[in-house]
Amino acid sequence: MTVRLDARIPSGPLAEKWNRHRFEMKLVNPANKRKNTIIIVGSGLAGGAAAATMAELGYNVKCFCFQDSPRRAHSIAAQGGINAAKNYQNDGDSVYRLFYDTIKGGDFRAREGNVYRLAELSVNIIDQCVAQGVPFAREYGGLLANRSFGGAQVSRTFYARGQTGQQLLLGAYQALERQIASGAVKMFPRTEMLDLVVIDGTARGIITRNLVTGAVESHAADAVVLASGGYGNVFYLSTNAQGSNATAIWRAYKRGAAFANPCFTQIHPTCIPVSGEHQSKLTLMSESLRNDGRVWVPKKQGDKRDRRQIPEADRDYFLERKYPSFGNLAPRDVASRAAKEVCDEGRGVGESGLGVYLDFADAIKRLGSDVIKDRYGNLFEIYERITDENPYEVPMRIYPAVHYTMGGLWVDYDLMSTVPGLHVTGEANFSDHGANRLGASALMQGLADGYFIIPNTIGHYLASNKLTKVDASHAAFRDAETEVAERTKRLLSIHGKRTVGSFHRELGKIMWDYCGMSRNEAGLRVALEKIPKLRSEFWRDVNVPGSGVELNQSLERAGRVADFLELGELMCIDALHRTESCGGHFREESQTPDGEALRDDANFSYVAAWEYAGEGKSPILNKEPLVFENVKLSQRSYK
Repeated sequence: MTVRLDARIPSGPLAEKWNRHRFEMKLVNPANKRKNTIIIVGSGLAGGAAAATMAELGYNVKCFCFQDSPRRAHSIAAQGGINAAKNYQNDGDSVYRLFYDTIKGGDFRAREGNVYRLAELSVNIIDQCVAQGVPFAREYGGLLANRSFGGAQVSRTFYARGQTGQQLLLGAYQALERQIASGAVKMFPRTEMLDLVVIDGTARGIITRNLVTGAVESHAADAVVLASGGYGNVFYLSTNAQGSNATAIWRAYKRGAAFANPCFTQIHPTCIPVSGEHQSKLTLMSESLRNDGRVWVPKKQGDKRDRRQIPEADRDYFLERKYPSFGNLAPRDVASRAAKEVCDEGRGVGESGLGVYLDFADAIKRLGSDVIKDRYGNLFEIYERITDENPYEVPMRIYPAVHYTMGGLWVDYDLMSTVPGLHVTGEANFSDHGANRLGASALMQGLADGYFIIPNTIGHYLASNKLTKVDASHAAFRDAETEVAERTKRLLSIHGKRTVGSFHRELGKIMWDYCGMSRNEAGLRVALEKIPKLRSEFWRDVNVPGSGVELNQSLERAGRVADFLELGELMCIDALHRTESCGGHFREESQTPDGEALRDDANFSYVAAWEYAGEGKSPILNKEPLVFENVKLSQRSYK
């Protein structure tokens, strides 16, 4: 039986939906909140903010993270900034403009209601974070500073040099630690979720493994929140931390939660290029650099002159040439494809030819190196440490790389999945960004979900449902523990010849080659032949040393790669079925005469929500139609 996709978007005018919905939601009185236990998986911006806020409201919260501290959540790696429609620059910004830019940036593949709420809440996020002491950059007079980001013609991005994610996470972390100290939050670091427990069709807990001792444990609750991040590491090389994985959402998918738009992957245009087979991850250079850096390649193929010796007349500032209205601030998907195009023409730079220049010479001449250092100093330092090149003296070399995933578990307006009681926030869900996320919007969504949305909607869920008392002694927990133990035993018993990393690297190459920056039917069919074969070989020939009753990072990685081997196949199935181009999903068969993404609104204006049908069976496609009442569908153009 297929799942029922009811987005539960409130009726009424767009600008009134959220406030009206909040008023109409049922509440839990303070005394009863103390009787409810909430599980939160993940302690980044979405998870940490939710845990701190719900504990402040009076709920008992259990928060889990696989890192040794919530401060090491991957949110800390975000660099460039966070969007908010404050209009401090008086340059024409508004909540509606942020809403429209986000809808357009996602190539009209997101819900209007969710995106407007995100834009509406953005102004509250900044006030919240300033009150927490987040050290946003300020103008000379003391007002908060803003800078531009891709996909917008206004300056609405708040930032803390090139470490905005770190500073925002420290704000959420302080709030979380206060609640841990008060006893309202019980923190479980170095603990990985390995299964979701569903009782009578409702999410009632999780199964975890202590990553230090190997102990498998059950945790029961009245509701579960997954805030476990994205799945970009399915590509092996990405800008994500090595530990970032899809296990929490994938196990929930196999327990009945629909997985929406899995093929919508964001390629970030400004990453340090791959330097060799030794690499296990890539390093992001913030999109904020495109404010002052100019992107170019030589005009002639095979021009190998020193970058400083190529005169202006022999340079092609291709983003400025192709997209004069937005120039170097074209959205990420557009800028990434443009970089790939010039490299495919043989004009790429560096030894591999897979690179373009990001040049600050003009900005340094105009503003001085001290101003550039104030804005981007730590980013320049990161680049020099990795490449041994000084970007104050020579242009950076950059190339697109996998960064963010717009797909994730399907959720309704209340951020609840198709499994009642299972809520999903931040990058782990599919909502808000459509087929391409605008820069500086990930931090905005994570904090909006954690601070302002889920504390309201989870209360409505608890007040609307009479949940029976359940604890970890329930048979469903014992059954789930047994399944986890059997899976662990199976991984340890194979004694093959190949390392986990070799399988992950091979999967990543398949995904990048056939489901990366561009896709076509023939390539996707090749991937759908290769991935099942690789998965079969994994379960036949992987080598996982050690045991399950101790610290065993090989075992951790093996479980995560096993999930990636299944998720990668679903991503290719989704990409094959969507025979249009939109945002980061570029089907070569569907493009405009000048090479831009060509949507097919008549046939694909919907969310593709895939339902698990069982081991060895094809997933079931469910469709949530996207209705646009406030914006007009149009060919996306940044020219």
